Amino acid sequence: MSVVRDIMGTYRSPARVMRKLVSMGQREDRALALLMFGCVVIFIAQWPRLARQAHYTGEELNILLGGALLGWVFIMPLVFYTLAMGVYFGFRLFGSKGQSWGQRLALFWAVLAAAPILLLDGLVAGFLGQGAPRMAVGAVWLAAFFWFWFSGSLTAAKETAQDA
Repeated sequence: MSVVRDIMGTYRSPARVMRKLVSMGQREDRALALLMFGCVVIFIAQWPRLARQAHYTGEELNILLGGALLGWVFIMPLVFYTLAMGVYFGFRLFGSKGQSWGQRLALFWAVLAAAPILLLDGLVAGFLGQGAPRMAVGAVWLAAFFWFWFSGSLTAAKETAQDA
């Protein structure tokens, strides 16, 4: 199944898609590719908002885009790796026997699967600016992201504990 179909399937049943991803085996290159692709999509989602900001404030758009590129494509993957490690250790404190790569995969997949909602958020921010519509889209993204992450983390912990 393609990544796009897996993303659409995640909105219906995140646990089923996570079981499929875990069953493919431990592949750190695949996990990193999912994370990087998600971060690039989030970076692209920033473009309309940054264009609006540059237009209204007179700032240079290239500098704003460069800062977003640095933040989302180079720094945030390191933050996500650190966050996944913290969640793994949290699961270990509560007695989980799951492996750390499952927690990384769950977080990285949640980032990628929820990223399409951020594309909508970027458009809303670019065309409408701050306000209730953007807050509503942001709330939908936040709910979807945590749903995907929580469901994926629990599934990955169960599935990788059976492998160990």
